[in-house]
Amino acid sequence: MPRCFAFLCFLAVPLSSPAGAEDVLKIAIGGRGALEAAPPELGQDAGFFAKHGIRLELLYTAGSGESLQGVIAGAVDIGSGVGAAATMGAFSKGAPVRAIGGTMKGASDSFWYVRADSPIRSIQDFAGHTVAFSTVGASTQAVVLGFRDYFKVDLKPVATGAQQATFTQVMSGQVDVGWSAGGTFLAEAEEGKTRIIARGNDLPWLRELTPRLLITNIDTLGKRRDALTRFMRAYRETVDWIYASPEAMKAFGKWSGFSEQIATRARDTAYADRAIDCDVVAGLDQVMADAVKFRFLAAPLSPSQLAELFPPPLR
Repeated sequence: MPRCFAFLCFLAVPLSSPAGAEDVLKIAIGGRGALEAAPPELGQDAGFFAKHGIRLELLYTAGSGESLQGVIAGAVDIGSGVGAAATMGAFSKGAPVRAIGGTMKGASDSFWYVRADSPIRSIQDFAGHTVAFSTVGASTQAVVLGFRDYFKVDLKPVATGAQQATFTQVMSGQVDVGWSAGGTFLAEAEEGKTRIIARGNDLPWLRELTPRLLITNIDTLGKRRDALTRFMRAYRETVDWIYASPEAMKAFGKWSGFSEQIATRARDTAYADRAIDCDVVAGLDQVMADAVKFRFLAAPLSPSQLAELFPPPLR
């Protein structure tokens, strides 16, 4: 079944309620395989969400554009890893979305790579070449547009979907520069099959802001605030466990298909200094400036609009 058709089927068919007392929350997650995307599934498997009376129904999407649309439609309760700029743009057009947290600070996890035999050696060499991002509205799109403007390179942005689909397109020569995140396809770079050319944090202003969010629908926030609050508590406990426990890295490796060594290296490099933190939402002025520059937003949001889009944390 084609991925987009499967996603539409998911939106059209309500999920069943649990037999017990647990509250079911449906969550759409972009970037499967990246540690930033892992807390819902790892936390559920480790029992953190059950501890707080939550059971998650998980859908992995090709990127945050799909996750955002699921939240807007009310087909899912939560979107994870949704681009902050795209969320602001949707909100400005009347979309019923609210942010309930960030997923990480900075863009140290995302990277752009080429085949080992590619003549591309630097970002400047992107000129005239196709450079991948996941989906329209995703933070990877904002980064690629940032590469174009900051380094003054006439590159060709192209939406390629999830990391696995992107890798296939790069290795088959359909796309010149692929994108990935965390440990996904890090082993291929270490084995010499690919070469990493750029990281999100090569754009200086990205290092201290929150590029992606946890979001919900305003109707869900109004009717299911208690369940969302318990979700956030379990999410925080899961992140604490991810950074503290070797068992978490074994679970991450199993979930992502990485070796435990690669999983741990990804956490300690791409996600160092507790980059994954749902309570940090930083650099909104810069996010808005980028959103306007790259036409996600027609104009910056007012202080009252920001307060509406980013309500007080659920604790």
